[in-house]
Amino acid sequence: MDFSKAGHTIVLSDVHLSEAELPKIGNPLWKKFKRSRYFIDQGFSRLLTHLQRKIGDNFELVLNGDIFDFDSVMAFPTRPKFNIGWLERLRGLNSEEEKSRFKIRTILSDHPVFVQALRKFILDGNRVIFVIGNHDIEMYWDSVQKDIRDAIGLPEDKQEGLRFCEWFYLSNQDTLIEHGNQYDDYCLCQNPLHPLVRKGGKYLVRIPFGNAAGKYILNGMGMMNPHVDSTFIKSSFTEYVVFFFKYVLRYEPFLIWSWFWGAMATLLSSLTDGVLPALKDPLTVEHRVKDVADRANASPEIVRSLRELHVHPAIFNPLRIMQELWLDRALLFLLIVTASFQVFSLVNVFVHISMWWMTIPLLLGMPAFLFYARSVQSDIFKIERTLVEHAPLAAKIVKVRRVIMGHTHREFHTHVQDVELINTGTWSPAFEDPECLKKYGRTCFAWIRPDENQRRTCTLYEWQDPDCAIIAPEIFQFQKNYGVST
Repeated sequence: MDFSKAGHTIVLSDVHLSEAELPKIGNPLWKKFKRSRYFIDQGFSRLLTHLQRKIGDNFELVLNGDIFDFDSVMAFPTRPKFNIGWLERLRGLNSEEEKSRFKIRTILSDHPVFVQALRKFILDGNRVIFVIGNHDIEMYWDSVQKDIRDAIGLPEDKQEGLRFCEWFYLSNQDTLIEHGNQYDDYCLCQNPLHPLVRKGGKYLVRIPFGNAAGKYILNGMGMMNPHVDSTFIKSSFTEYVVFFFKYVLRYEPFLIWSWFWGAMATLLSSLTDGVLPALKDPLTVEHRVKDVADRANASPEIVRSLRELHVHPAIFNPLRIMQELWLDRALLFLLIVTASFQVFSLVNVFVHISMWWMTIPLLLGMPAFLFYARSVQSDIFKIERTLVEHAPLAAKIVKVRRVIMGHTHREFHTHVQDVELINTGTWSPAFEDPECLKKYGRTCFAWIRPDENQRRTCTLYEWQDPDCAIIAPEIFQFQKNYGVST
């Protein structure tokens, strides 16, 4: 099957399929967003049917990263053939090959409608391309890709209709399609050509810092929706207080403890895994580059150049990731409490005083703590600007004028330095509240198709099941938000 040419191309990303979460006794809001009622499978299936009626057949669907969410899977085999550590039982399996295979089989078994929709789509003569993102980074295992193929159940003559690409795909030599996590220093795969590392005598896929935080922290905080940043990063202290008294105090009174030890596990895991050398065979390095290039419709030179464009991992700046985890503020607060106790103890040696006197040095230290805490800003909301700034150079490397990304869960369609830039947003179960009443974002997809002059143009649509609507380009709002020349 020829992937080098395309008439119509459909691109969507960030579906975040995971296993269905059963209700938790005593906490009806625990990860409610993972209930099967919020699955997008039926809507996705109807979208493909709708597009085939409009287009016909013989077009390509690019699933641009984070289609599966390995990090949020909390299921375990009833009779495991591998060892499961205590931390894995609390926060999910690691990224070793057999564990990744168990996770993808669990996800696929809970999403039969999605799987059958892909099967029918390919059998009708179309093709599907998976671009690997940060949450489905465990698709780097060949055996995991085989499990996906086996679940879809394609006959031998249709096997070529399904393809996996490392971090980008070049469609029709006119559109660069990337998930975008390689420009996010919290979520990039440090070496997408060689993602495996060896730890404790075991081989595993190196998980990015952002994914480790989601796994070790958010998997234990059922009130937080990992698909919406605002559910765990509030814009004001008042919002934190309201959230605490409305949800946390009632359903998760030990939330702070879950956060603290989860943040410590994230820090230790990220620092130890991040410095491990990538596993690669010098005899097959060039073959690997060529293989990646062939599946992405690119050249080895493009693969190497795009690889050099990737940002530097944040894990090499421990203070920065401690700030992102709020561990710096926690340790500073503990330091102030300890110093206050030491002052009280010293005075108490000479003059017997009440424990209440310890509050004086504690209160004196609070202004410094609050000043520091307010000065530290999360970098999460700066990530989108980094993606935007890198897009024109990536387009120049590949020699195209159109770049499509995902990752940030914020849809837009604009131009930056004469490069058309599209973000397809998210199809994930994203809600702004634990009760799943306030839906976040729009289920968008990009449709590239030939015009009357056979030049391909792109439109961003919102899927409003059972039809779709055009999303107008957000030129001025985009420029205002990011300060980037458009």
